[in-house]
Amino acid sequence: MTTMAQQPKNSDLEWSLDSIQSRNQAVDFVSCFEGRLCVYSPSVEQCYTNYSLHFPSNENSKMVVLPNPYAFHDTFHGIVPEAVRDTGFHIIPGEMIGKTGFYVIVKYKSRDVKPVPIPLKQALKRMIRTRHSEDPFLPILAKGDLREFNTNMPCLHLHRVKLANLTRRSEFDKTSIKNAIIGKLTDLYRDADTLI
Repeated sequence: MTTMAQQPKNSDLEWSLDSIQSRNQAVDFVSCFEGRLCVYSPSVEQCYTNYSLHFPSNENSKMVVLPNPYAFHDTFHGIVPEAVRDTGFHIIPGEMIGKTGFYVIVKYKSRDVKPVPIPLKQALKRMIRTRHSEDPFLPILAKGDLREFNTNMPCLHLHRVKLANLTRRSEFDKTSIKNAIIGKLTDLYRDADTLI
């Protein structure tokens, strides 16, 4: 059996916190979503649904995603980088806008469009409702998605999986990937009021 120490080194799972000013706040923030959103590694084309976050005490500027080595069925293979897209969606702490809880903000390319904060639970409900559409919204995290929205305020950027671009995967595999991600969203929706 593979132990944590024997797992192959994957730099996609080592996230630098160097560019984040308030690291303690960022650690507290991202820990609220530990295991609640899937994490993607483009170099090995894998998506992890069962993992833990580790913050090495000797390196306070790093976060390591540790997939559960005993839950191989919770890892999806063959997720090509072409199937993973940037969304512009960001989860932010409510305190950034003078509220409590978490919110989702969409950052548009045009600065003329002002982002409107949506309560996280409401945004999750909309995402879950896309499950039966031709192009379901399947959010995941990738290296670099923990960042600062503005000075001293952490946020999580969301990527998404486009099932139509998984041309090497069977319909059964695509359905499994969709169900796993939607399952995580449903659990997060259920727990959204108790995250803080």
